[in-house]
Parts: sequence; C-alpha cells; structure tokens
Amino acid sequence: MLTVRYDKLEVRPGDRLLDLGAGAGRHAFEAMRRGASVTAVDADAAEVKDVGWMMKGLLDDDPVVAATGGRGEAMVGDALALPFPDATFDRVIAAEVLEHIPDDRGAIAELSRVLRPGGTMAVTVPRWWPELVTWAISDDYHNKPGGHIRIYRGSVLVARVEAAGLQRYGGHHAHSLHSPYWWLRAAVGVERDDHRLVQAYHRMLVWDITAHTPFTRWPEAALNPIMGKSLVHYFRKPR
Repeated sequence: MLTVRYDKLEVRPGDRLLDLGAGAGRHAFEAMRRGASVTAVDADAAEVKDVGWMMKGLLDDDPVVAATGGRGEAMVGDALALPFPDATFDRVIAAEVLEHIPDDRGAIAELSRVLRPGGTMAVTVPRWWPELVTWAISDDYHNKPGGHIRIYRGSVLVARVEAAGLQRYGGHHAHSLHSPYWWLRAAVGVERDDHRLVQAYHRMLVWDITAHTPFTRWPEAALNPIMGKSLVHYFRKPR
C-alpha cells in the first residue's frame, strides 16, 4: 500500500533516496524497484532488521531491482540527528512519521538539511478530520506509547516545511477506505484485532491491495478528496 506517488516525487534510477520512519519498508522497497539507491531509517531496531533482510532478498532475487539497478540499506536512526552530511539525498520520503515526533520542526529541519538543492520531498500525515473523528471515538488510539501526538491541518504542515526552506509544488489525499477501518477499530477497541467486523474489513482491505480491482479502486479514488485518511504534500528545495 503506497501513499506517495513516485512520479510526482520525480524518482529516477540512480537517485539517492532517504525513507525516514520507514516502518515495514513499503516505500523503500518500491523506490528500490524504481532504481533508487535507498537508505531506510527508523527508530525501531526490529523493523530495521526486517527491512534489511527484505532489501537483501530484493537485491538477490527480484528481477525488477536487478534491471533497474536499485540498491538499499536500512539503519536505526534519530530523526533529530540524521547521520548524513548536508545535501546527501536527491529524494526524501517522510510517510506517516511526523505525527509521532514531539519536535517535528527539528525533524523537518534535518530532512531539509540532508536534501540537496533541487531535490524533492514527500511528506504524508493523517488527514485532520478523519484523524479527529478517531481521536474523539477512542483515547487509547492516541494515548498509547509511540502513538500520534498531534493532528495536522494541511496549512500548518505546509507552513512548517516551508519555514525550513522548501517550496510546496503539489499534494493529494489517499486511502479513503482506511478511514472507516480505523473508526471501527477505535469503536471496538484499538487492540481488538480479533473482532469479527475488524477482521472482515481487514480482509477487504487486503483484497483491495492485492487484487487492484476496480470495485474498490474506483470508489477509493472518488472518495479520496472527501475522506482520504492520508494527506500528502510534495516539496522542492530551491537551487
């Protein structure tokens, strides 16, 4: 399930790409398949280990990665002190991570620092009103350790990134079918993975991701501007 549009981010073979808050690696793996040299950074050592093994598997066995020349490495890192020189990366992805970081301005400043002049960055966060509904239904959703600590309005996110020296050039919403799923999870209990309605909805989402069927793709595309769970903005660092 990809939130970022790689053509919009202008990812090309040979680009150096940073995926901050890489999690399970979904964006990092796709960037490798598009020929980028990817550095996946996350604070969770277990996630980093799994992503590193998957990257090795892609390098060894994926014919698309072999054809495009993609590369990948994964490391544990601190968003407030990235271990890279200035202007290291051509592209940066920060997907669903800033809402977890108390000093989000510090993290944004670091992302701007390691992005080269002329480079591009995609930032995604939960959209404010679907997120607000989820917070209203359940305190557990956002009070658990490592959970979301803020809700962004789009204008606030753009202002903070532009204050770090970048310029917005586009944006969109994504994953409208996921908003009701999280409202349901919040209503029955965020830890209730075993609830039959949660399991049924999850099966539908997995089917949507794997089958790419128009029965779900078209409604999601139509609903994204209204209730897309994720807000995505694209920025460029001036030359």
